Amino acid sequence: MQKNKKILKQRFNKDLQYYKFCLYGFLKNLRFFDAFILLFFLETGLSYLQIGTIYTIREIAVNILEIPSGIVADALGRRRTMIFSFVSYIISFVIFYFAAHYYLFAIAILFYAFGDAFRTGTHKAMIFEYLKIKKWEDQKVYYYGHTRSASQIGSAISSLIAAAIVFYTGTFRVIFICSVVPYFIDLLLMISYPKELDGELKGFKVNLMKQQFKTVFKTFINSVKNIKILKITANLSVYSGFFKVSKDYLQTILQTFALSLPFFFAINDKQQISIVVGISYFVIYIITSFAARNSGNFSNLFKKLTIVLNFSLILGFAMGIFSGLFYNSEFIFLSIIFFLMIFIIENLRKPIGIAYLSDRTDKNVLATILSFESQVKTLSAAIFAPLIGFFADKYGVGNSFIIVSIIAILISPFLILKANK
Repeated sequence: MQKNKKILKQRFNKDLQYYKFCLYGFLKNLRFFDAFILLFFLETGLSYLQIGTIYTIREIAVNILEIPSGIVADALGRRRTMIFSFVSYIISFVIFYFAAHYYLFAIAILFYAFGDAFRTGTHKAMIFEYLKIKKWEDQKVYYYGHTRSASQIGSAISSLIAAAIVFYTGTFRVIFICSVVPYFIDLLLMISYPKELDGELKGFKVNLMKQQFKTVFKTFINSVKNIKILKITANLSVYSGFFKVSKDYLQTILQTFALSLPFFFAINDKQQISIVVGISYFVIYIITSFAARNSGNFSNLFKKLTIVLNFSLILGFAMGIFSGLFYNSEFIFLSIIFFLMIFIIENLRKPIGIAYLSDRTDKNVLATILSFESQVKTLSAAIFAPLIGFFADKYGVGNSFIIVSIIAILISPFLILKANK
């Protein structure tokens, strides 16, 4: 049995395109502002609720654009869609660099949302299209886990670079303009992808394009009527939405931890925070990279993938409760450890859940369904973001996580998947 699993793991080759996929993920996660974005917003005078509404604007905008973006990717070509995405990101970073008021931040986040909407789901579909061409479709968990691992390594390196930038410049703002560089390189990388990853439709013939829109839309409607698909999507996406908006609050916990340390007496508070946050995020992303890379091995420990997805769902929300409790009790280090578990669980379950969903989806509209999965995630995030922000302003960050995590656990019985017969 173990021998068969080992053989299964090694069935795909690490060719040039494999490394391009990994490089894409690495560069895409060189968002130097990621480790400091919430601290940046707080420094500009925004409340937690205002920050939550900015996140909600992003999620609602992405939610509106997700399904059309998937259809555009399937109909017009995935590479063109990805190129448009990176152009939108770059415009967003430039606006963030110059912005100083809430409304400018809202405009910047809208451009960021355009980038997210046209990227999420599309690149996954390109990976799965490549696996289909190579006849490696049974390797989805391993292959996607490897590419996601490269993304986490990018996040780890990004946090160190960002910490150095903040340390030497004394400002969070400059990290936005620095993020333009890796995203421009990623844009060039998209241009180099092989044309066959565009999907079946490669030209801009109007009649053919209209027919493709009709076919994709009809298949999409039929797919979302499938209750099983909807439930799988909800199980996967609600936790991802919770993770997406809660992960930045780790910065507040790390800031509290940094300022409590007595031995950084020769530097100012911002430099002290930059060192602790940068190193912490580096360690966190190295760990989550290992988790993503081994998600296939982890899934083999269970007879059914449904068991993994159900167990990790409840466990992840429980970690939010424990992190909040320890933060309130001023056991900050333990609060950080439990918050780290939220990261690890997301990176273990994501490749498993995406593979499980794609196996039960019409392959002709895979990009559309994966975009629908992202849409449910962004809708969940849009709900969680103002809730966490409101309770953080009213009762503090620790209590906010306790309350929201309990709410999430209460709704999780509706997300439990039944084992396949």
